[in-house]
Amino acid sequence: MRTSPKKIHIIAICGVGMSALAGLLKKKGYRVSGSDAQIYPPMSLLLEAAQIPLKNGFHADHIEPDTDWVIIGNAVPKTNPEVVAALERNIPYYSMPEALSQFFLKDKQSLVVAGTHGKTTTTSLLAWVLTYAGVDPGLMVGGWANNFDSNHRMGNGPHFVVEGDEYDTAFFDKGPKFLHYRPFSAILTSIEMDHADIYPNLAAIQEAFRKLIQLLPRDGCLVAAAGWPAMAEIVHEAACPVQTYGVGIVADWTASVVAVTEETISFDVSFHGKQMETFDTPLAGRHNINNALGVIALCHHLGISWNKIREAVLTFKGVKRRQEIVGSVNDIIVMDDFAHHPTAISETLSALRWKYPNRRLWAVFEPRSATSRRNLFQDGFVDALALADRTILADVFASDKLAPELRLSPEKIVADLKRRRKEAYFIPTPDQVVEALAQWATPSDLICIMSSGAFGGIHQKLLSGLERMNR
Repeated sequence: MRTSPKKIHIIAICGVGMSALAGLLKKKGYRVSGSDAQIYPPMSLLLEAAQIPLKNGFHADHIEPDTDWVIIGNAVPKTNPEVVAALERNIPYYSMPEALSQFFLKDKQSLVVAGTHGKTTTTSLLAWVLTYAGVDPGLMVGGWANNFDSNHRMGNGPHFVVEGDEYDTAFFDKGPKFLHYRPFSAILTSIEMDHADIYPNLAAIQEAFRKLIQLLPRDGCLVAAAGWPAMAEIVHEAACPVQTYGVGIVADWTASVVAVTEETISFDVSFHGKQMETFDTPLAGRHNINNALGVIALCHHLGISWNKIREAVLTFKGVKRRQEIVGSVNDIIVMDDFAHHPTAISETLSALRWKYPNRRLWAVFEPRSATSRRNLFQDGFVDALALADRTILADVFASDKLAPELRLSPEKIVADLKRRRKEAYFIPTPDQVVEALAQWATPSDLICIMSSGAFGGIHQKLLSGLERMNR
């Protein structure tokens, strides 16, 4: 009879969520291995540091004879050779959300952060406030939380903080991931049309969130952002108390800005019209005040002291790829941001206008996500990018995989921006973008590069190009 810890193999381990789950399982004492089509940083570095064996590509012999369970990524098809091997050998398998629920959420109060925008930052901040307050939560988040230098933590306290993704779960489960997360309380940041590859319309997305809301128990709490019509129509279906929040709108929790500098934003927080506290955050933008406000509301409900909340909000270091300054050359700032939806781009550029009013703002955008590659937001991107001083549009990522009649037209966005008398350029490849910017950028420029992917390593290439031009 075998007495060694049970063995778990993860198919498509290098995704942010899967690598977080792998780290959690390893810390819980399981023997973990994984495979992926490509082994790439930063997640590969996290996995290697955790001493999790990685296998490049997908092959049936990666499922070793002593494998007890297999966890299958949401983009992995049934025809994957490792999936085929697992099914043929009758090895029990889970999706990532199922595994998280089974191994980590059963005995915890699950605090789920969901919504179209702001999930990763809000989740990371919520976990940091609880950690700072000594509550010691578990965490799984779809990004790299700088305060934890990771995308997960075990935690021995009563709470587990989870980023709740509405994307589908696996080839054998097409429901949204967040329905597996046993929510006790939740923050809903927004509901808007997204994920056009799996949701036909906003009503379908709204229905997914409705199911999440209906899972909340009576003794939980729903903290919901005000100002989103699709959310306002369904929050009343929660069995638990509902508290709304928003900046500059009618809500239970409201915030008003006191002062803005390049270092911090100060804002007053009120509850039911009564001023409660003043907070400072190093994050930029109205959307980040909103993210903080949702966390403040839930943490107050959970009994965290004002002092601990205030100190944690001030010391929150944000998330990688969210307004992240990757370098500066000759007073030209190069920034990386994950924005890929018109609303997110608009909020990001507005935040940078607010924080850096004396800098010329470049927006460099690669349409890469499943939704941004489609012409669903053809006009919306024009409105959002018009907030920049100058715009560069790269070509649609993997454009050949999308029918021409469905495909976004970067050329048309550029033409529409020019009609608004905005300076805009269509420059197809990352290397061509770097070549152009290295010549055009001048001191005091801020170049915000927005993509949901690696964008051909453009950030470091641009810094190197600027260095060469500055010699």
